[in-house]
Amino acid sequence: MKLAHLADLHLGFRQYERQTPKGGNQREADVAEAFRRAVNDLLEQRPELIVIAGDVFHSVRPTNAAILFLFMQLQRIRAGLPDTPIVLIAGNHDTPRSAETWSILRLYETLGVEVVAERARRLVFPKLDCAVLAVPHEALVSADRPALRPEPGGATRNVLVTHGELEGLFPPDRVPLEFGGAPLTRADLGLSQWDYVALGHYHVCHEVAPNCWYAGSLDYVSTNPWGELRDEADHRRSAKGYLLVELPGARVHQRPIDAPRRFVDLPAIPAAGLTAREVDARIAAAVAGARPAIDGQVARLVVYDISRATARDLDHVAIRGYKGRALQFVLDLRRPAPVAAVGVSAPGRRFTLPETLRDYLSRRPLDADLDRDALLRLGARYLEETAAAPNEPSA
Repeated sequence: MKLAHLADLHLGFRQYERQTPKGGNQREADVAEAFRRAVNDLLEQRPELIVIAGDVFHSVRPTNAAILFLFMQLQRIRAGLPDTPIVLIAGNHDTPRSAETWSILRLYETLGVEVVAERARRLVFPKLDCAVLAVPHEALVSADRPALRPEPGGATRNVLVTHGELEGLFPPDRVPLEFGGAPLTRADLGLSQWDYVALGHYHVCHEVAPNCWYAGSLDYVSTNPWGELRDEADHRRSAKGYLLVELPGARVHQRPIDAPRRFVDLPAIPAAGLTAREVDARIAAAVAGARPAIDGQVARLVVYDISRATARDLDHVAIRGYKGRALQFVLDLRRPAPVAAVGVSAPGRRFTLPETLRDYLSRRPLDADLDRDALLRLGARYLEETAAAPNEPSA
């Protein structure tokens, strides 16, 4: 049996201000396009079971366009794969905070989709000799969390689908890419008792165990896409996509989906001791060397140890040009760690006279026609000349 495992579609996700020719948010359109491409691939691969492990929408109340788009894509799957069951659970983004609020996901039951939005349900598919325990976010965080175990004497193949954050997934010094997930442990999952465990919530494709995987998201829709890129590198994942799983045996294959938009994290620039013109030149070189080019993409460039004065004197016309080329160009300017001057009797290192002068001149507002770098050099030269001059006799 061939199972398709998708998760974290986040349809309706919006970011940045760029719009499509029709006036919609460009990033929302990108996220929708990624799912449309995944559906295209599903129709070619023809899995016998499809599970979507939560966070189908980015919010409990998605846009009308996102609601309609999902309806149309699920209808395409239903028309192309009429005998393939679709199991869809709610993640933390799909789950209303009020018990009186109805989940929009129930709408898709009219297409024959098995929607599990509140309490856990065990779904049996006799033709596949397979049972799916579908456990949405709300069931995981409830006081009477269900036991995540197969039913004894049931189907030959047993699959668990749930949405949560596995203990130890993030190192202690790493901020989670996505917040609000239900906590899970390996003991909770009972991995040895399942043929396959399909997880959602973590946006990077990740193997927990040979039979337990996070599928990852289809696009960069977390609060920290740059950390997501780093995690992908750590896990040696170079693409977004979904998983195809062959059962029994849990042979897992990632099906990469070409992202409509690339996220490009340019090599960081150390700016300590550089003039504004030197930093400008390094920024220009980083942009010119970007692969892929920043045009139409989302790009970030971190410049660290750059003083406020140097940042103010950068070529902002050129920076606006970079922003015009990219969908979004993030120039992340990070200040040096503060070094406090201390008194004679206080512990620590005092500023030298040249350092004090440079610090003062770096922060002092100047007229627009004054060259700050030239002023710094002139001040340093005057200090050197004063130090070299013989002492004047006292009066």
